Amino acid sequence: MSTTTAAPTTSARVHVQKFGTFLSGMIMPNIPALIAWGIVTMFFIPAGFTPNESIATIVGPMIHYLLPIIIGYTGGHMVYGNRGAVVAAIGTLGAIAGSDYLIAQENARLLGLWLAQGNAEADFKELGQVHMFIGAMIMAPVASYSMKWLDRLWEDKIKAGLEMLVNMFSAGIWGFFLLIVGFYPVAWLVNGIMNVLSNAVNWLVANNLLPLTSILIEPAKVFFLNNAINHGVLTPLGTQQASDTGRSILFLLEANPGPGLGLLLAFAVFGIGAAKASAPGAAFIHFVGGIHEVYFPYALMKPSLLLAVIGGGMTGVTTNMLLGGALRAPAAPGSILAVLAQTAPGAYFAVILSVVLAATVSFLIASVILRASRKSDLAAEAAGEDKFSSAISQTEANKGKASSALAGLAGAGAAAPSGPLKSIVFACDAGMGSSAMGASVLRKKIQAAGFKDVTVVNKAIANLTDTFDVVVSHQDLMDRAAPATPSAIHVSVDNFMASPRYDEVVEMVRRANSDSPAPAASAAPAPVAAAATAVAEPAAEVDEADAVLKLSSIVLQGSATDRDGAITEAGNLLVATGNVDAGYVASMHEREKSVSTYMGNLLAIPHGTNEAKSMIAKSSISVIRYPNGIDWNGNPVKFVIGIAGAGNDHLELLGKIAEVFLDESQIAGLEQATSPAQVRDAFGKVNG
Repeated sequence: MSTTTAAPTTSARVHVQKFGTFLSGMIMPNIPALIAWGIVTMFFIPAGFTPNESIATIVGPMIHYLLPIIIGYTGGHMVYGNRGAVVAAIGTLGAIAGSDYLIAQENARLLGLWLAQGNAEADFKELGQVHMFIGAMIMAPVASYSMKWLDRLWEDKIKAGLEMLVNMFSAGIWGFFLLIVGFYPVAWLVNGIMNVLSNAVNWLVANNLLPLTSILIEPAKVFFLNNAINHGVLTPLGTQQASDTGRSILFLLEANPGPGLGLLLAFAVFGIGAAKASAPGAAFIHFVGGIHEVYFPYALMKPSLLLAVIGGGMTGVTTNMLLGGALRAPAAPGSILAVLAQTAPGAYFAVILSVVLAATVSFLIASVILRASRKSDLAAEAAGEDKFSSAISQTEANKGKASSALAGLAGAGAAAPSGPLKSIVFACDAGMGSSAMGASVLRKKIQAAGFKDVTVVNKAIANLTDTFDVVVSHQDLMDRAAPATPSAIHVSVDNFMASPRYDEVVEMVRRANSDSPAPAASAAPAPVAAAATAVAEPAAEVDEADAVLKLSSIVLQGSATDRDGAITEAGNLLVATGNVDAGYVASMHEREKSVSTYMGNLLAIPHGTNEAKSMIAKSSISVIRYPNGIDWNGNPVKFVIGIAGAGNDHLELLGKIAEVFLDESQIAGLEQATSPAQVRDAFGKVNG
């Protein structure tokens, strides 16, 4: 069996990852602006290659006003679109102005003390500006989430014709309030934070302890926890230093590609199996492409290999400390090309040497570890243990989503199918909702690729047998699906509607079936098991009383404001049909606690557990639209479809629903629908 993911991550780590991802989402889109600012400083400040006093005047306003404001704007837009972006930008400007006021007040106080000591005013050195990067990262979520909350208070209470007036003035008034919040408490807080962090870094530098940061940073990278450190601390502090001195070593603490390069070269020389074969290509992607995550699975194969990247990281930092290596701005992505492009004038030798020495030390430590365990590694490989695939799976689980770079490694490391792939099963807990829609999406892709003889069915995990070539399941259910199907290839997904894994499965089928006769273009699809038929000939019209989806079970304006409320609302509609016991609603909540029913494309399909099928007298479906969306485990959802499947009569409708939610234009049509009949019509009037 080969797998593509591992067990779910712990909640604490997931929270840190989400926090880091949010910070990264604010910073990364604005890296081009930081690069542009770095180019201006490289050429036009007095210490630049071509000093120009006029153009150099751009440096201050760009770093002090433009960059924090666009970071705040981006963060606000991530949460609440344009309204969130605008109020976040207003609040960020308040923090900038408040910080300037605090610095001016402190400079006046210090100048008074300086003069009182008999010193000349001309010799007084003022405190510099504090750039509000952290202020923007605080104001963006505060402003946008609060604006979103306020809008919900008077949602549907505004008289027709006054919507624009209310929207404009509410955002303007709230923006003014946020301006004051930024000016006073946030500016004060951020100045205090920057003072503490700056003193901590200065203490580490003064005591030659900065290399010790690698003990935290390098393992954090492997577990995708580095974004919180990098974008929350290193980038703001480094940018502050760069604005004062034109350079900062902090930009190199995390971006140095040397440690990962050394680890991959060690695998290329002393590794075994798929890890050895894929290491040279991974080294190129890491070093030149700047995608550091490709070396994380290699480090996870043996926890002791973290010592190699820590040693390499400490060596690189030490080299830069001793020789003055530094960058002008962040290097993103962490490619050697990006590092060299941002290297400060006069620091090229130090930076290049730091990369070389970091790679050398990492290579030497990793080589010793790999050679010492070579005998046991060969024995494990002979016994069929695939540590490399497991490490790739763990890396994707740590990241929380699929990665094209890691998928390439998985393709190199996964066991090739022994023959053509003819049967695929999509497995979930109950086999009535998520798997049915996922199977419908995947079946459509498989058939569109011309493999109409490949069957795609869905089943509950409890009903799996070891007769399938490929098993697709949610990443959190992989451990439960694997024991029942040990001979199958296992593929995990985290987005049922638009997972990139589906294309990988299609490509896997294409490769495995390439030697088989291509199916005739006119050949009819092979019969699909009744338990999984999601797309079939349209059913005849039936009475409303016998419909799987009744018009009374379609609500265009849901009242719930969160995930749990939406599940209850959808479940109560199912109960109201008379086909489902009231206890089924509790099982829907139980199912959601184990595995999310978020499907992607603004859709969630809550349903009960496999054990709750006894509470269903007849299949029923409910549809609720939430025009303003609700948060579903960090994902936006506007359509909640409750499912209670007793047999197979609901699967045809789910197939139609899946087709609709794969088409953006049809989703837009559902958003504009003005009656329940229009919603049901969009699903092809499939019932019964």
